[in-house]
Amino acid sequence: QVQLVESGGGLVQAGGSLRLSCTASGRSFSSYAVGWFRQAPGKEREFVATISWNTDTTYYANSVKGRFTISRDSDKNTVYLQMNSLEPEDTAVYYCAATRGKWGTVLGGSYDYWGQGTQVTVSS
Repeated sequence: QVQLVESGGGLVQAGGSLRLSCTASGRSFSSYAVGWFRQAPGKEREFVATISWNTDTTYYANSVKGRFTISRDSDKNTVYLQMNSLEPEDTAVYYCAATRGKWGTVLGGSYDYWGQGTQVTVSS
């Protein structure tokens, strides 16, 4: 069993940056692909980014491409989401998720483990 805990959320002005962390406990998730998703109030959960188990493959939603970067540090059992040039539209609860598969997908249903989320609020 893998437990995921997100951290790093907060309030930031438009144009600012935040770095989210997703740390796994219970067992190593170095062989798992990991994804970030977000859900804004009144909206459905949406895919943000994913990284393969070996970091060779990353994929981003068009809305964050060029602004967000996903990375992982296997020694720390942690996946990061660096978010730059934040916009008010990025305001949401951000969730990380892990799949036993080697490569992640954009589909939330393909992930096996989820964190409880961290709030990101971008003010205009």
